[in-house]
Amino acid sequence: MGSCYLGPLFPAWIKSQRVACLDFSNASISDFIPSWFWDISGNLSVFNFSFNQLKGQLPNSLKVYEQGYVDLSFNLLEGPIPLPSNEVAILNLSHNKFSGHIPENIGDLSFLAFLSLANNQISGEIPSSIGKLQLGRVIDLSWNNLTGRIPTSIGNCYSLEVLDLQHNKLSGNIPKSLGQLSNLQTFHLRNNMIRGKLPSSFRGLLSLETLDLGYNRLTGKIPQWLGDAFPCLKILSLRSNAFSGEVPSGLFNLSSLQVLDLAENQLRGSISTRVSNLKGMTEERRVKQDLSYGWVAGVYYQENLVVNSKGQSLKYTRTLSFLTCIDISGNHLHGELPHEVTELAGLVVLNLSRNHISGQIPETISELHQLASLDLSSNMFFGPIPPSMISMSFLSYLNFSYNNLSGKIPYAGQMATFEANSFAGNPGLCGAPLVVRCSGSDTINDEMGNAYVYSNDRWPYLAIGLGYAAGLLIPYLLMAAKRSWSFVYFAFVDKTVDALLYLACKRTPCFGNHCYNLH
Repeated sequence: MGSCYLGPLFPAWIKSQRVACLDFSNASISDFIPSWFWDISGNLSVFNFSFNQLKGQLPNSLKVYEQGYVDLSFNLLEGPIPLPSNEVAILNLSHNKFSGHIPENIGDLSFLAFLSLANNQISGEIPSSIGKLQLGRVIDLSWNNLTGRIPTSIGNCYSLEVLDLQHNKLSGNIPKSLGQLSNLQTFHLRNNMIRGKLPSSFRGLLSLETLDLGYNRLTGKIPQWLGDAFPCLKILSLRSNAFSGEVPSGLFNLSSLQVLDLAENQLRGSISTRVSNLKGMTEERRVKQDLSYGWVAGVYYQENLVVNSKGQSLKYTRTLSFLTCIDISGNHLHGELPHEVTELAGLVVLNLSRNHISGQIPETISELHQLASLDLSSNMFFGPIPPSMISMSFLSYLNFSYNNLSGKIPYAGQMATFEANSFAGNPGLCGAPLVVRCSGSDTINDEMGNAYVYSNDRWPYLAIGLGYAAGLLIPYLLMAAKRSWSFVYFAFVDKTVDALLYLACKRTPCFGNHCYNLH
């Protein structure tokens, strides 16, 4: 009876029923689970009470039929984490208010395939017994207050496809044993206090599609082998760590990569011309791809990622497959922006701000037809803004501030939608939307060859207009005042036309291979 209105009280009529599967998800129930329910729950192989407003505490031992399915996610339940009395395949207690520690005997649920305790208030360390979940496909402990080290025993969960530990307070190094998880497809460790270097054992993660290690304290150089170890990698985020050295050229071997986020590190060097090898960004994405993992009896883990786009942090979930992004902002990169970047026709977000990149903005920048967010601010770019940018119809965020750009801003088409702060800190720029006026007149051509004339001096155009008006009106007024003059004037015009026609008829004009007889 999922998505049926059964609330706000817990349905009492279920007490007299004999059922094996019970689905009250999204049923507008905002009540306590009555104690009598646990007397009948032992006959249930499935009970799904997710997406309600159930409150209160649960018994320490949840009575459920063996190999059952328990989903109490997205409620207001609190207290310590309960464990089922029998083996279950799915235990989803995410998005509640559970507190305390993860039970030490969590590993006794040896048949557990899907475990999610995400978005609660759980503290303490991850028990080492979690390594006994050798049939586990999903372990999601994200968005809690977990502390301590990642237990090395997790490397024994050989069936694991999803490991999400992001947004906790975990410390220490990444265990080398995680390299044994050859079936792992997505690994999130963002926003913890992990230090040290990337273990070389990660080369064994051949199935990895998402590696999110942002907002930690990782150091050293980004390994060159990253580009060869993960043939299926789609998302790589090493944001806000302390990585140093150059961006390894091997990263550009990742032909499936859609998101490359290396922002806010200590990287040096220049952007490689091999950037065009990122084939996953060269084509426009029009078909949604399934980025869900660890399917167990209709329950799955939905991939998610926070990306800095359009000047803010945005979380992508179901639309993540449409996102292509390069963010290398907040480093020490220098050199010019290679024109090969403009071959990434499917790119949606490009952020190179807060570096030391120089040179001119490539004329072919407008070939990034899908680009929605472009940030080149706080660099050393010089020269004009390419006029062809007025055709970038998807562009909704632009930041060229604090560079050395000069000339007239091509304020037409899509470029006319941006305000002055997008161009601030460029003393050489002029024209709308800035208050700095340009001297003289500038004519620029867009990529289609259409000319646009910009001038702040309107007097020449006013004089030309008055001259045309005077040339037409004065003869008309004079001839209207004295009709004899008009007869003389039109007689002269007729004689002139006759003379020209006579001369033209004395010759046969030819154009190319075709001649025309005018007689």
